[in-house]
Amino acid sequence: MLLSLESKLKIQENSVVSIHYTLKGEDGAVLDTSDGGEPLNYLQGAGNIIPGLEDALLDKAIGEEVNVTVQPKEGYGEIIPELIQKMPTDAFSGIDKIEVGMEFQAQTESGGVQYVVVTAVEDDGITIDGNHALAGKVLNFEVKIEAVREASEEEIAHGHVH
Repeated sequence: MLLSLESKLKIQENSVVSIHYTLKGEDGAVLDTSDGGEPLNYLQGAGNIIPGLEDALLDKAIGEEVNVTVQPKEGYGEIIPELIQKMPTDAFSGIDKIEVGMEFQAQTESGGVQYVVVTAVEDDGITIDGNHALAGKVLNFEVKIEAVREASEEEIAHGHVH
């Protein structure tokens, strides 16, 4: 049996990689999965996926299955308490009913946009959280490498898969 060159490629910097994955929390509950859908395609080394997973996939080959535990600092970061704030209700004027789980875009002091989620609605204000939903969490990935190829010059220049 002859092996194709593609089957020998290992994930390196500037590889285009296709993976199927299941992400579970510490309690084993599935948080996200590509099962039943298309694989996730990313450019290795471009920061398209979280650092802890990207580092663990380096030098892996097509067909390999990898279980990876990613700590918060190599995932979505630790929870930043300053990103949790209680706002006066009138800061949400023009919105009829504010409910827990609603998401908003907020302007940052530097003029950027930050996404926040409402975590509490009380008489004396509304609590918002600007942390990523998976910040502070240990993440457990089950990954199967489906395909690996060299990225094109255009993909490398743009920093993502085309």
